[in-house]
Amino acid sequence: MEAIIGEERKERLSRRYGEEDSVLIGTGGYVSPDPHLWEDVLTAVVIRRPVLLKGPTGSGKTKLAESVSGFFSQPMHQVNCSVDLDAEALLGYKTIIQKEGRTEIDFVDGPVIHAMKNGHILYIDEINMAKPETLPILHSVLDHRRMLTNPFTGEVISAHPDFNVIAAINEGYVGTVPMNEALKNRFIAFHVPYLGMQETRELLESEFPDAPSVLIATMLDISEDLREQVRNGLLEDEAASIRSLIDATELALHIGPERAVRYAVAEKMEDRGERQLVMDLVRTRIR
Repeated sequence: MEAIIGEERKERLSRRYGEEDSVLIGTGGYVSPDPHLWEDVLTAVVIRRPVLLKGPTGSGKTKLAESVSGFFSQPMHQVNCSVDLDAEALLGYKTIIQKEGRTEIDFVDGPVIHAMKNGHILYIDEINMAKPETLPILHSVLDHRRMLTNPFTGEVISAHPDFNVIAAINEGYVGTVPMNEALKNRFIAFHVPYLGMQETRELLESEFPDAPSVLIATMLDISEDLREQVRNGLLEDEAASIRSLIDATELALHIGPERAVRYAVAEKMEDRGERQLVMDLVRTRIR
């Protein structure tokens, strides 16, 4: 189905966006641990439903969103949520400009309005980190209306047919808040788990085709040990992050796996005992 899904839409987007937009387009490369996850997310995007990606940190949610962007050759704008996120960060802001010798007030479109007008993908990362009172401004954008009245200008904006929203959350993390039900109900939600070991092997071999096979095997063994300790509740989820594993593998090509894992994984742990556990696991795998 992947070969034919949304093909007409994909071709239309490829024609419309030229080289000047290429820096905004994802490169792809997401490897799905679920045989249906990738196909099902694409289906939701094609039928223009907002997508919510749920999963632990480092499971590949952002990579999945970038791969959707790459699949459709469709530019993607990213919003990183925090308690400081406000309407201006989402919609844009007023500024003073000089035009033909006159001082005028102009409005600079933010990522939401830019994506809506141009048919881009809007990626909202860690959406449950934002203050609950900030996000209702997006309700009409996310439901069947697909429109927005800009509170700063009064402009009524109807979304381009190719406009899509993908959001991601890390559930249960410090600093997050439960999503408002009215907001959550506007999404189709997908669980994004960590990759299985075979998918992880394929990913590392794809990312580092010239890496020695013994190094790949060592990093996979270390990764599996870390995952086991996460499952046992002895390490935080980020210890099993695919992103950190890729960083560690790249470093290991130059400085060896022990120091690489220390810098890419262990030093991110706040608890001293967890840092020591990571390094103990690594030393049992070094050949």
